[in-house]
Amino acid sequence: MPDFRAYAPDATADAAEIPLSSDESHHLVTVNRCARGQTVTAFDGRGREWQCECTDASKSATVLRVKESRQAAPLTFAITLAQALPKGTVMDDIVRQATEIGAARIVPLLSERTQVHLDGDRAGKKHEKWRTTAIEAAKQCGNPWLPEIVAVQKFPELIATAKDFDLKLVASLRAGAISLKKIVAAYRAKHGRAPQKVLWLVGPEGDFSPAEMTTAVMAGFQPITLGPLVLRSDTAAIYALSVLSHELANA
Repeated sequence: MPDFRAYAPDATADAAEIPLSSDESHHLVTVNRCARGQTVTAFDGRGREWQCECTDASKSATVLRVKESRQAAPLTFAITLAQALPKGTVMDDIVRQATEIGAARIVPLLSERTQVHLDGDRAGKKHEKWRTTAIEAAKQCGNPWLPEIVAVQKFPELIATAKDFDLKLVASLRAGAISLKKIVAAYRAKHGRAPQKVLWLVGPEGDFSPAEMTTAVMAGFQPITLGPLVLRSDTAAIYALSVLSHELANA
């Protein structure tokens, strides 16, 4: 993989040249020290990549000359992570690692025990920060697909709109929670194929309230064990995504 990657969401598939935004130019040339003549892979976050040569290493208006382009094949499955907002900057870490793992969609969630409360303006700034974090993670790991990061939702809104998924899962320490491997195997035995669209629901510090867990189960979410230990919310999210991605890729 080339040393340099740049985000170019507005580039066309048949572009001969790709002008970068001022922010991308600054990051590529000033921060990463890309020089004229070096190879850069531009990507649009929707699977399209362009192999390029940097022909104008301007710190505010870099231009890339396209040598070839390709459309990456999407994963055979799409995972949505609905994550109750943790405290501090932990959500930034979750977005970064979820992008590296290949999550298709991230839903920041307000639940009864969420200790983070965002008004309209602050929510907008957080959303932009998470999107920037996802872009930087995609550059670092070489993922040509950016996850969709939706606006912050309340728990009842998510439950009411959680439709059209093959599986709906919630991380749980409840007695009777079953392993992910068994859930995937049971789905495959019933439908003759692996699940393709999966929704993972992960709670905040202190987990979901008993009422929320009951609501989720009644809405078709299946409680899944992540082992006997109590995990931090960010650890639970990444563990869940990692194990689920492995199971779906090998199902």
